[in-house]
This record gives sequence, structure tokens and C-alpha cells, in this order.
Amino acid sequence: MTQPSTHPPVDVIEATELRLVEEPPPQLSAEHRAARDRIWDELSSHNRALFDGPVVACTTLTQPHPHELLLGWARVTYRNFALRQVPGATALPSLFVDVLQPTADGALLVAQMSTATAHPGRWHLPGGSVEPPDAGQTLDTASLRHNAARELLEELGVDTAPDVLTLWAVTRGDYGNIGIHFAAPPQPATVLNERFASVVSATTAVGQAPELEQIRFVHSPADLTALAGPHADYLEPLVDRYARILL
Repeated sequence: MTQPSTHPPVDVIEATELRLVEEPPPQLSAEHRAARDRIWDELSSHNRALFDGPVVACTTLTQPHPHELLLGWARVTYRNFALRQVPGATALPSLFVDVLQPTADGALLVAQMSTATAHPGRWHLPGGSVEPPDAGQTLDTASLRHNAARELLEELGVDTAPDVLTLWAVTRGDYGNIGIHFAAPPQPATVLNERFASVVSATTAVGQAPELEQIRFVHSPADLTALAGPHADYLEPLVDRYARILL
């Protein structure tokens, strides 16, 4: 059984339009830079899944109109998030995308991350951090959809066209992290299980560890209590909202 959540409340923001604007990351003092690097080196020495690749962080989030969000973002690398452990430093929140994948009978797929990831054992929706676009390209809702569709294919083996993913909700949770949540068309649970098993088989066949340990299907927040291990802070609020919409 899971332990009661210690997460602070998660803001669930309804939005039908999302605008993204690139901004420069904040300048760091030499002291904060050195402290960040020391912490990152220590963390990565204990977790081989950590790598200092490029990633998008959030700079601002405002709501100029009831259903429109304006999100400022910056290009950083993963070691930026080590600043959360540096007193007095500014650590930009992360930006991630994921997918609510329903089944034909109204359940919702949730997945547990494997021990080979940065968050071993955590239950979440299939998805991941957003990588910055190439020079000269923009980050917009369409590119976020492509990010989400790619994660769905890589993690579950489900090949979904990006343009059928609908913006479902935006959340602000731990450390101010921003989640962009898309909804996919329903799929039979048997198909999802088969595709996931194929991904695991193909990954292990080449000597690699899969990103996901297992998948489950839930109908309500009560079903989450049977999932042993930590849960992403947004998981219960989104499953609750999903279940209420179906009622």
C-alpha cells in the first residue's frame, strides 16, 4: 500500500490555448555555479541514469485570458535542477509533457518507472521532459504534441499521430514544475499490454533496461492506493479529474 501523499497541492489549470516565448536563463554567481556543479557531480555518481543533456525549463507562467496560458521558457541542462539544493539560488522549474491514454472501457493507463531511470519506482503518466528545439526552430503546442507522441511510442510502443492529441490540462506542482498533459484516443487494454510487452522485449534483447517497469489501468484515485511506490504529484489530481469527467 502507498503512504499518504506528502506533496503540496497541485494546481490544475484548464487551458485551450498555449503560447510559448523563449527567454534567457537567469545569470548565476560563481558561488552558485560551483555549488550546483558539486551537487550534480555527487548526484550523478550515485545514479547512472542522470545525464546533463539539454532540457527546457520554465521562466514564467501567466494567464492573460481565462483559457490562454503564456509560458516563458529557457534552454538549460539537467544540472540546472541541482540548484534546488543550493541555498539562495534560483532553480528554474522543469517543463514536461505526458499523455492520458484511456482504454476502451474508460480506464486510464499509468506506468511505473524502472530502476534505470532518474525516478526509480515512481508511478506517472507516460511522458518526459521537453528538449529544446534546434536553432532557428520554435517551441509551440505543435512541437509539444510531437514530444508527447514520441514519448508514447518510445515507452509504450503506441504510434499515435501528434495531431490527434488534445491539450487536456496544465499542472503546476513540486518546485513549480509545469506539466503539459495531452489526451489520446482510447485503445483496447489488450492492445496496450501487447505493445508495451513488445517494447520491453525489444529493449532487453539488445541488453538495455526499459524505461518502464510495468503498466496498470486505473478508474479512480482509489485504484492508485494499490500501486506501491512513490507517485508523481500530479497523478492523483488528474486521475480524479478524469474520473469526474466520465461520470
